[in-house]
Amino acid sequence: MFRKTMFWILSASFLLTILGCNKLTTENYDQLKIGMNYEEVISLLGKADECGGAIGIKNCTWGNEEKYIKMSFAGDKVVVFSGHGLQRG
Repeated sequence: MFRKTMFWILSASFLLTILGCNKLTTENYDQLKIGMNYEEVISLLGKADECGGAIGIKNCTWGNEEKYIKMSFAGDKVVVFSGHGLQRG
């Protein structure tokens, strides 16, 4: 029973990782615009893998060091963004 449960947990984790990475494409990057609000970005890219900030600026990253989209928000609006390692979806 334990093996079967672990198999399903690992399979689900792997699947979620793959599906999450599929949103990091040049097509989605091209849809990003300065001035978009945080909720619009979330609906396009999903929840950020990491967010932090100070003094009214929130910096968020989707992805990892090899493939990512990074965005900075001021007052819940995109002020700057960049991407690296993105591929066509």
